[in-house]
Amino acid sequence: MNQELINGVDFASGLVAIIRGNSTDQGRKFAQAFVDAGVDLIEFTTTTPGVFDLIEEFSGLNGVQIALGTAMSKQDVEDGKKAGAKIVISPHTSEEIIKATKSAGLVSVPGVATPTEIADALRYGGDILKFFPASSLGVNFLKSVREPFPGNTWMATGGIALADVDAWVKAGISGFGLGGPLTSGGVSEIAHRVKDFQRAILESKNNT
Repeated sequence: MNQELINGVDFASGLVAIIRGNSTDQGRKFAQAFVDAGVDLIEFTTTTPGVFDLIEEFSGLNGVQIALGTAMSKQDVEDGKKAGAKIVISPHTSEEIIKATKSAGLVSVPGVATPTEIADALRYGGDILKFFPASSLGVNFLKSVREPFPGNTWMATGGIALADVDAWVKAGISGFGLGGPLTSGGVSEIAHRVKDFQRAILESKNNT
């Protein structure tokens, strides 16, 4: 579980830092703070102004993998690839987006909640299943819907609390998409929060 390489994307750290900024400048400040804190996988959402410019700016950094988040169309996928993204993440399961992502040679991370969405996401070619909204659905719900679909890699996104990381890992989660839990305290709090989550994820994976 500690070593996960999916289509060339290293998912071993288990932490995907999500940037959903109000401006390009805010997105850039968050991204730089994540890089400085040692985050190796950053997701820029399409709801952030200047998202493709930001992806292009940060995708050239060594040791940093960039994802396009909140991908809502085939055009988003194409623009994301052109800017340098290696991963495409959506809040939902879309045949068009998943197939466009795979055709582009990128890693597909569709959002799923129900058994039907999970089955569809896998049938269309999704690589990692994004359990969303995780905190609303809960750990017990995840355990139930995972059972018919063994052998897949799961990421939990949406309201993840630090104290709940261990329970999610024990339930089968390999990684976490974290936005507000990392950024809600402002740039000055990011390094501290990143370290807390990194430590919790690593300890939970080592004990599972």
